[in-house]
Amino acid sequence: MLRAHRRTFAIATPVIPARSVASPIPVTISASARATPAPCAMPLAPRRFSMYAELFPRTFPLRSTVRGYASKIYPSHVVMNMPALSPTMTQGNIGTWKKSIGDSISPGDVLVEIETDKAQMDFECQEEGYLAQTFLKAGDKDVPVGTPLCILVENKSDVPQFANFSVSEIGGAPPKASATPPAPASPAAPSAPAVTGSNPADFPSHMLMGMPALSPTMTQGNIGVWKKKVGDKIVPGESLVEIETDKAQMDFECQEEGYIAKIFLDANTKDVVVGTVSIGKPICIIVEDKADVEKFASFTVGSGNSSAEPAAEPAAAPQSVTPAAQASSPLRSSGGRVIASPAAKFIAATKGISLESIVGTGPHGRILKGDVLSFKGVAQKSAALPSFVAAAPSGLAYLDTPLSNIRKVIADRLSESKQTIPHYYLTIELNADTVLSLRETLNKQANGKFKISLNDFVIKASSLALRDVPAVNSAWQGTFIREFQTSDISVAVATETGLITPIVAGAESKGLANISNTVKALAEKARDGKLQPHEYQGGSFTISNLGMFGIKSFTAIINPPQAAILAVGGVEEKLVADASAAKGFRVQKVFNVTLSCDHRVVDGAVGAKWLQSFKGYIENPMTMVL
Repeated sequence: MLRAHRRTFAIATPVIPARSVASPIPVTISASARATPAPCAMPLAPRRFSMYAELFPRTFPLRSTVRGYASKIYPSHVVMNMPALSPTMTQGNIGTWKKSIGDSISPGDVLVEIETDKAQMDFECQEEGYLAQTFLKAGDKDVPVGTPLCILVENKSDVPQFANFSVSEIGGAPPKASATPPAPASPAAPSAPAVTGSNPADFPSHMLMGMPALSPTMTQGNIGVWKKKVGDKIVPGESLVEIETDKAQMDFECQEEGYIAKIFLDANTKDVVVGTVSIGKPICIIVEDKADVEKFASFTVGSGNSSAEPAAEPAAAPQSVTPAAQASSPLRSSGGRVIASPAAKFIAATKGISLESIVGTGPHGRILKGDVLSFKGVAQKSAALPSFVAAAPSGLAYLDTPLSNIRKVIADRLSESKQTIPHYYLTIELNADTVLSLRETLNKQANGKFKISLNDFVIKASSLALRDVPAVNSAWQGTFIREFQTSDISVAVATETGLITPIVAGAESKGLANISNTVKALAEKARDGKLQPHEYQGGSFTISNLGMFGIKSFTAIINPPQAAILAVGGVEEKLVADASAAKGFRVQKVFNVTLSCDHRVVDGAVGAKWLQSFKGYIENPMTMVL
């Protein structure tokens, strides 16, 4: 709430390029910033550190991940903080550490289990290096978001130097500070752009709201319909605005109390980076008193990187310091490779941006994710796509549809799956006579309480087969294979914005009626864009059914990190030999299923064994209800 007790803080801290406190993105601490602290004294509500840190990036060192040096001379390192794994998470409990000190860490590796306010979740590290120190142990309770978790280093030889490192040493000055560029107030510091808008000190107490991270993988989103207008009262839990995330269209429920005084981003604003208060793009302002609303009519928030001219000034000014001269070109390894973080490489590749043209702001010039996102140059055309010049017709012969966030994520994940997972496929034909007969009998006795479909039997049979053959109920984790103890079935649902897979959790312990009602409710929420993150994130096995479209059989793409997906075709009638029939044959209803397996996890014989178990349940469905 905005009515928190106010206090006055006089703080002298290093410059840290501002990002959302909940963001697990590394932040570079420049040496010049350490050498030139900037004091600031102003009345603040204790819970509003993040707001003013975004507006004054020279003031508050509250980040989820900080890359830099401690008070002693330590090698370059990354401090990983407790992340916010759900929109409402403010604290969490530490579960089992999946890595030990000295272990190598690759992007996507599970670092530690964290119990959030929603569920027990794996925290996947997006950095590359070695674990040098852990500050929290398994079983620690109620750890606030932003609390230091551990330290990562680039070189394994640096690990022993952090044996006695303590949390109190985070935030000192790096070595050789005098050799760095001038203070960030100068235009020569692109890593901390100056905010050129209104001075918040001239306005009543207020809060700038940045784009929230509504899922752990969300890096940007689109603004939908505003549910509140300027002057409206806001109560905690009310929907403020619709936001299209990388997964679905969701309502952003504000947890603050006050009045909306200013809206900066209109409906349909695209690709708003999470936590963009730091680059001058908050989504709105909330004030404590309604009388203060009109005072913000002329409030503006500028951005130091809003135009190309400020970025060109450092190059025009001659620099005598050697490091500044080196910043004009990207850092290279001894083999000539440009040094960049894995996230920066991935984003640059998807956007068609050459790392050669980006100046890194990380340690020793390393290119970070933020450098790529803020790059204003022209993306390169893919060499794999030849230029195409069509004969100019009198009217347009095609329609270009902009990609939604969901479509981008689907494209990235499916491309990753086909390129990195060694798929193989197993197909089997199933007799559907008995299961369809049982389905008809059960539905006649339902009295409107449920309506079971063939797909509900498929979900139940799959979950029981996973129990019988647990090797298929597994996931590839890079350095180990994780075997799940429950059958959490992801069911592919087609929506207007793309494919999404809501989860029937613990399907092996649910009855057919429960599964049927759960699937219908989740599918409806998916099509309305109202699924919550815990309802579609995770899952241990996926089912995709195209039988209702008349598809006889198909092969599906595995949903990583799962190890298998089942493609279900439609039921058709087939003549089969039957000596007991008058004509020597009879009509039998059959359907095909194809199991796509990750050969790194599921061997061919294991996949075949799973299909035999699945076949047994489908062709003898009474075994599912006993």
